Amino acid sequence: MASKLRLSAIAGAAVVACGAAPAVVQAQQEKSGDVAPPAVIVTGSRIARATVEGPSAVTVISGADITRQGYKNVFDALSNQVQNSGFTQGADFGNTFTPSANTLSLRGLGPNHTLILLNGRRLADFPIAYEGTVNFTNLANIPSSIVERIEILSGGASAIYGSDAIAGVINIILKTRADGFDINAKAGTSSRGGGGDRRVQFTGGQQFGKLTTVFSLELSERDRLTALQRDFMAERDGTPTDILSRRNLDTGKYVDLGNACTDFADMFDQSVFRHTAKAGSYCASRKAANTHWSTQTQNRSKNGFASATYDLDGDTVLFADLLVGRNDTASNTRGPSWTSASTGSGYFLNQNTGVYEVWKRYISPQETGGERRYDRTWEDRALAASLGVRGHIGKSDWKYEAGYSASAYESKNHVPRARANIDSFFLGPRLGTDPDGVAIYAPDPARLTRRLTPSEFDSITGQANSDDESWTHTLAASANGKLLDLPAGPLQLAAVVEAGRQGFTNKPDARINEGYFNTLPGSFVTAGTRTRYAAGAELNVPLFSTLTGTLAGRYDRYEFAERSNGKLTYNGGLELRPRKELLLRANYATSFRAPDMNYIYKARGTGYYSSTTDYYRCAVAGEPMATCEFANKSPGADYVQNGSRDLKPEQGKSWGAGVVWSPSSAFDVSLDYWNIKIDDLVANLDPDQLLRDEAACRLGGLDIASSLCVDTISRITRYADNAPDKAGEVREIRVNPINAAKESVSGFDVSAKYALRTAAYGTFTVRGNYTKTLTRRSQQFAGDEVEDLLHSFDNRDWPDKLAASVNWDQGAVSTTLFATRYGKMPNSEQTGYVTPTTLVNVSAVYRFSDRLSLSLIVNNLFNKVKSDPSGGWPYYPIGNYSPVGRVGWIELNYHFGS
Repeated sequence: MASKLRLSAIAGAAVVACGAAPAVVQAQQEKSGDVAPPAVIVTGSRIARATVEGPSAVTVISGADITRQGYKNVFDALSNQVQNSGFTQGADFGNTFTPSANTLSLRGLGPNHTLILLNGRRLADFPIAYEGTVNFTNLANIPSSIVERIEILSGGASAIYGSDAIAGVINIILKTRADGFDINAKAGTSSRGGGGDRRVQFTGGQQFGKLTTVFSLELSERDRLTALQRDFMAERDGTPTDILSRRNLDTGKYVDLGNACTDFADMFDQSVFRHTAKAGSYCASRKAANTHWSTQTQNRSKNGFASATYDLDGDTVLFADLLVGRNDTASNTRGPSWTSASTGSGYFLNQNTGVYEVWKRYISPQETGGERRYDRTWEDRALAASLGVRGHIGKSDWKYEAGYSASAYESKNHVPRARANIDSFFLGPRLGTDPDGVAIYAPDPARLTRRLTPSEFDSITGQANSDDESWTHTLAASANGKLLDLPAGPLQLAAVVEAGRQGFTNKPDARINEGYFNTLPGSFVTAGTRTRYAAGAELNVPLFSTLTGTLAGRYDRYEFAERSNGKLTYNGGLELRPRKELLLRANYATSFRAPDMNYIYKARGTGYYSSTTDYYRCAVAGEPMATCEFANKSPGADYVQNGSRDLKPEQGKSWGAGVVWSPSSAFDVSLDYWNIKIDDLVANLDPDQLLRDEAACRLGGLDIASSLCVDTISRITRYADNAPDKAGEVREIRVNPINAAKESVSGFDVSAKYALRTAAYGTFTVRGNYTKTLTRRSQQFAGDEVEDLLHSFDNRDWPDKLAASVNWDQGAVSTTLFATRYGKMPNSEQTGYVTPTTLVNVSAVYRFSDRLSLSLIVNNLFNKVKSDPSGGWPYYPIGNYSPVGRVGWIELNYHFGS
């Protein structure tokens, strides 16, 4: 687990804001006797600090920790940190807008409130919005072999970093020097079968006189894991999926299909059977909806990094670096299906029978040419580059740095869709419409009940191709040095100016609006740009020999869509050291987040959710969620989204206080309280939450006259209860962003480390980090009752999280046992809780020589898969826990050169 290095977050952040070079961590030579305890000095600011501790705590994950503690990559290392207590929809979530991306949620405040930096510089947003609403940074393109360390600051820091730094800042710092070359190969798989992965890394560096170079290449691939590969989720309980049916709309009865179900029995893993319900019989399967469901995406990635520094004259250094990445991802959550006249009424007038009918058909992998034929795929390309110069100003002790950085991201998405000719394929030519506009056909029933060939499937299926891009550019200059001498020490100043521009473009397939696909038009190009300017300053003030103050301020101005707004933020901190082994600290900060680009520029967009649950109809029908026929219905309800250019910046405030005790270099412990508040929060209207609230409003759980209920019910349109088809079903959900909400969260962190060094048995090191959320409150509209999110069944975040490790290092052998305990969380049915869970990783390294080492790594040692059958399929807390189970790897590393 991460070691805890408490450095001045306020002072330490200036280097990040300026796009400066990464901080340098220098190990102190251990001395005998009673000496100052810190084992490292962290220089994380333009204002250099000789003390380890500061007014805020920063968690540091070393590059060695990523391997030693069983982390698969940079994202895995960060997601396991205790500060990352929030639920997010990652690449393996399933129904999500961003299956090729992973992100974090520090303190449960969402991925858009955490600023992620690379070497202190901003990265381009992922070009597709998280949940279709907010912008975020993807963590999928950074080779772990080149990571020097990762620093995590919790709490507001906009006075140093600018926008987005409300919940915290993550700075991924890459290596600037490497001696020789390393080849690393790693491969593994799960003990339950499937989901294996492989990785090869080549890392090195070379000195050429005044020129220093570092590079890293990484190739990795990961196999897909599907629901059918895990027995507990291979089948669905409750009402089986209707895969072949013909229904008389006037009577509501199913038309008998003869022997069709027997003819289809071998489809969908031999699961098709004749199901008899009150309305008659149809062909059904408990595996059809699961056949295409990816619980782990397939991924192939190629990432590279190169950096160079050139010493001009011993005082001035030129620097440049480049990171490039390519990720190819494949996933799916539903197979091909067809419902008659789905873009119109959903039913048609059968001229042969004289009645209105609904025909439905799922198309099996045997007919399409295999399960992968209907995959959704993503081709992601990422680039981040920087160049600049740093040195001294004249002969003074003042230092400067000036640089330019750029980052870009492109994601091409390929989605299979039914073509506009699919109705005529199954129903024959359209013969006109009745007086109400309902389509008339004279279909041959054999077209519905016969198997398709792969070529026939190809004739009614196309591929919609979208191209999404984002980019950001920044120019920054900074300087720092001693301003004057005070009685208690030098007053130091750092200043920074920045100018930047960012933009994005979302280009859906133009054929969607041209009638090529069997879908309604309504997909439009969305694009926008934004310019920003900023200036800031930072002071380090020695007030007394035992008391130091820090103060920072920054003004940011944004220009977009013929509008502009500005925000001044500030922060301050105090460090009191009554004894050299004891530190008392406190900090206060204001912060902000500029409105998401997606919120500002999004045109009217329409589509449908992959699946939705109609909580109101389940309650009215008296059906439990686990077996309700209206739960997790796929495809889900249609939606309409709109952007807003009138959004204001979100405003945050945070404060904290803590104590650090370091009686020796072998032991330290810290306790920190933190409190974060956000006003003018842009309401992120989640469709599932809207449907839950609607049910509560209609059924009396919430006051139907409240502003929350009035707004919620106005956003959900249903078919009439007496409609000939889809009676009472959700027809459309309307979502749009508004500055209305407030949210606050508070808690405390505990960190400790103890190292025991023995002459005969090596070194034993014990580390532990724990976080506990004390309060979590939210208010969607002014005047609404403040909601206790911490104890709400709607809240899927962990209220507490513990990470602990024991490491033994003796000569050529090193072993680490790492455990993470996750607190309780509400079950899917929201009637109780899923109990706390502890997952254990273990790793062992044997060094055959200075050049060759072998590692064995096992994650989830006890093969735990958390069960939650309360809400029905997939019977585990999707997004919070993994269904993969135990995974083991073998890793070989060879070093050559110097």
